[in-house]
This record gives sequence, structure tokens and C-alpha cells, in this order.
Amino acid sequence: MKQLLSGNEAIARGAWESGVHVATAYPGTPSTEILETLGRMPGVYAEWSPNEKVAMDVAIGAAYAGRKALAAMKHVGLNVAADSLFYASMTGTEGALVVVSADDPGMHSSQNEQDNRQYAKFARIPCLEPTDSQEAKDLVRSAFEISRQFDTPVLLRTTTRISHSYSLVELGSRETPPEGAVDFHVNVMKYVTVPAHSRLLHPVIEERIERLKDFAEGFPFNRIERGTRKLGIITHGVTYQHAREVFPDASFLVLGMTYPIPPQMVRRFIAEMRDAGGDVIVIEELDPFIEDEIKLLGIPIRGKEIIPLIGELTPEIIRERATVAGLLPGDTRLHAVPLEAGALPQRPPIYCPGCPHRGPYYIMHKLDLIVNGDIGCYSLAFQPPLSATHTVGCMGAGIAVAHGIQKAGITQRNVATIGDSTFFHTGMPALLNVAHNKSKVMTVILDNRVTAMTGHQPNPGTGRTLQGAETAQIEFEPLVRALGIKEVHTVDSYNLAEVEQVMRHCLELDEPSVVIARRECALLPEVRRTWRPLKVDLERCIACGRCLQVGCPAVVMSEEVNERTGRHKARIDPLLCTGCEICAQVCPRHAILTRAQLEEAEA
Repeated sequence: MKQLLSGNEAIARGAWESGVHVATAYPGTPSTEILETLGRMPGVYAEWSPNEKVAMDVAIGAAYAGRKALAAMKHVGLNVAADSLFYASMTGTEGALVVVSADDPGMHSSQNEQDNRQYAKFARIPCLEPTDSQEAKDLVRSAFEISRQFDTPVLLRTTTRISHSYSLVELGSRETPPEGAVDFHVNVMKYVTVPAHSRLLHPVIEERIERLKDFAEGFPFNRIERGTRKLGIITHGVTYQHAREVFPDASFLVLGMTYPIPPQMVRRFIAEMRDAGGDVIVIEELDPFIEDEIKLLGIPIRGKEIIPLIGELTPEIIRERATVAGLLPGDTRLHAVPLEAGALPQRPPIYCPGCPHRGPYYIMHKLDLIVNGDIGCYSLAFQPPLSATHTVGCMGAGIAVAHGIQKAGITQRNVATIGDSTFFHTGMPALLNVAHNKSKVMTVILDNRVTAMTGHQPNPGTGRTLQGAETAQIEFEPLVRALGIKEVHTVDSYNLAEVEQVMRHCLELDEPSVVIARRECALLPEVRRTWRPLKVDLERCIACGRCLQVGCPAVVMSEEVNERTGRHKARIDPLLCTGCEICAQVCPRHAILTRAQLEEAEA
């Protein structure tokens, strides 16, 4: 039976069919749906871990115990998990371990773009890359087989287009894993990576790579598609689909295993093309990874001198660059339908109506603070009109950056902001550092009771697991106090007066403090049921524009104009407004009717 699946769903299906026993992840676009899908499948233990390193270690432990295990993350998540990936490469696994890295060329939802094939070479482990959803499913099974055969973790690298594009997939049945408990096979020389043991393991890794090169020669997902001998293209992943569209008649060497590459297959393909008088190029996304591996074989070849090094590739970009390079006839302009200037309005990312992060950032902007932020929904506070975030690095960086700025002796007051899930991810060590080193940083934990940005996944503060089981709900106040912070305050994110009062108090202290700004994400189903749109009393409204400064898309300008100033008065879109009342609190004329006022009027 065939089914239309996204690449992420296909990876989950492939893991399930392969008999995966334990699957772990931290949510991060474009990888999130892998664990969400696996968590619904029978016979699999799946969890959201506090961060990617923990997820990797949990999966490694399951593989040490002889099980098939999978850890999934986005590309920057592998940076967090790298320490664990490298020791797992050194030790190998008793069972099988597949690590999924979902890269994000073009940075659709990421702070950078990086090519995680480099991690495979760095850690000396094989890297597999699918070209569509069917291969995404099939390569998971191959990855588990390679992992067990060669006693190595295997990196399955996807990109955003593979993760989120749909294609038909032939479904199979599940390979039933062994039932019951397992015995841990004690092997101190293998699993205890003290220097004396690791010195013996390193040569094993290098020998393993040589055996994998031989294996790659017959790997079925490394394939040659013969066409004209005038042009040969060596490619991988989704770029194969783009290149096939641009060069339908070319010959292709498609690499499903991009590390290590099959040296003899590469030599034969290039020799065959060049002996016939044809040209050979490499088309790959981001780094010249395959190109460099071919050059290390002593074979000159073109790649990044034609294809861009930066950004996501498209058929249009490949066609334009190939035309410039003389590989295609015609003009050198992008073959895309041009849009007239101004045909589409710009729509920058903004907070949702009723977002609980809006209030604290409005106050921080009002107090003229330097704000060091983190990765999450709240990163959007850098946008006007809030304009309240000044640094954003990576998960957990904001607190430590604020500490560093404070220790540098800046004249302005600076604070750190971090989300609830991000605090569990990597914020706790940074706050511990603030307490230990006696920093005066005020940290604002924006607790919206869920991992919101990636689609409302549970975290240690929600009281439930990925698979819906009730569990311990971690409370921030005792946790923060245990980390050494004495001044801890919990406020209602919607109560601007309370937020401002507590922040002013903390900023006067000569010690670190934490403000927990708590209110559920407005898009949670249980919260959506409580929405109640507000209204503007146009007779009271003087068109001062103060309500527009909270940056809520539900607050817009009406057609009614203030006769004295000529400015448009405010209006609230009833289809967008959640009734959070942030706008009502900032209105100096009390022209925005609150829920209580509306209910009183209706009564």
C-alpha cells in the first residue's frame, strides 16, 4: 500500500518498520514531526528530552543496551549534542543508533545555515541523504543495518525541503523487536572512554571508514542514471530533484551515502563522461562537501565555482548559474515569473494576538533596558513597535551574554529573557553561573506553559510527556531558588502594572533576580475557548496611537478620524482579538472596553 507522506513522516515510518525501540528528540523545525509521528506509533518509547545532548545520550544508552535507537534534531541541535556524538563514534554501539539531522538551507526557521555532513566526516561516521520521502523511509532501515554491521552511529541528513515535502511511499510491515528485558553486556574497554582505552579505539574508527568506502561501492542508494554523455552531474538529496528538472537529459551519479563517497564509482563515472568529451559538475547545497572529497581523490572538478555556496538551491538558481557557465543555452536571467513592485504587502513575523510575551517586552522597552534574548517566539520582540530585544544568539545564550555584558561594566541596565522550554534546555547552567559569580542580572523567564514556537510540544513544566502520560510538573520558583537565586517573583504577563512594579524592584537590587512572567500561550486549545474580543469606544478615543505601540495585529486603525489631529482612531478586529486587555491597560483615555465592562453592558 502506498501513502502520501512528508519526509519527516517517512523517517518515522521507516524507524517504526525497522523495529526502533527508543526514539528521542528536542523539538526544532524542520525536524519536529519525526518524534510527533513516532510518539503515536505502537511499540515505541518516544520522548521529548530537555535538550539535544540529553536526547543523544538517552538514545546512545538504549543502543548500548542492544536496542535500535533514534535521536532526531535540527542542524543546530547537533551542535548541542556534538560531544555525545563523538564519544558514541569512538565506542560504537551494541545495538544500532541513527542520528537524524534536519538541516535548514536558506534559514527558513533558524539563526544560521550549516552543512552537517561535515559532522559525519569530523566524527568519522557514515552520512546518508534521501532524495524524496520513499528514500527517507528506506534509508532509515539501511542506516540501522549499517550501524549494526559496522558498529557505528549513522547520520541521516535531511533538509527542509525533504523534511516537509510530500511524495508517495510504499508502506511495509514492522520488524518486531525482541520482547522482554535485555541484559547489558559489560565491556569496559569499549564503553569506558578513558585515554588508555580511546587510544586503542581510534585506529578501529579509521579502519572502519576504509571498510565503509568499500561498502559504499555497492550501496544501492549510490546509483548512476545514464543519459547524454555531454554532461554528467554528481549530486545528492533534494538537489537531485532540482538538477533533474533543469537537466532532464544529463547523466547523474546520485549519492545516497555522501560520506564516505564511493571512490571507484566516482572515478568510473567521471572517466566515462570525460572520455566521451563531456563535462562533469557537482551540484550540492551549501558546502562543497562532495566536491572536496572528489578533489581529495586527485580529480579536478567544478562545483562551487558554478553553484552558489550560500542559501537554498532552487531549479531557477541552478538554471541561471548553469547558463552563465555555458552549460545551458539562452539568457542569464532567472526563469521566474516576476512580481510587480508592491503587488504583495510585506508581512513581517509578529507576535500572535494575545501573546503573553507582549506585556513583559512592552515594559522592558518602556524601561529602556538592554535585553539579551534567546531562540523562541519571544525573539520577535526585536521588531518594531516593541523594539525590545538587542541580542539573540542560540538556545540558552541570553542569560550568559547578559552576565558577560554586566561584568564588562556597561552604563545601561541590561536583562536576560528566556522561554520556559529554553530554560530547561540550556538556561539552568547559565543561571547557576550568574548566581555563583554574583552577577546583578535580572532574568525574565517567559513561561507560557508549553514549547510554543515548534508547535506546542510538552516540556518538563507542562506535566505531561510526548506520549500523553502524566508526569512531574517542574515549578520554576523552587528550581530557581535551588540554583542560588534568592529574589524570585512570579507575575501575570497580562498585568502590566504588576510586571513593571516587580521589574523596577529587581533592577534596584545589588544581586541577581528572576522574574517568572507566567500566562498560557493564547493559541492553546483550552485558552482559545476563553477568547472574548474587546471594543473601542470611539467617542473616548483621541487617536493617540498608544494602543498601536503594543504591536498587536488585532489593534488597527479605523476609518474614523480625530477632527483636531487628523489621525485615525483605533479599532479592534473581533476576528483576531483574544481579549488579553494589554491594549486596554496602555490606553490613557480608557477608550478600550475591558471584558468586565462589556459583560456589564450586556447585562
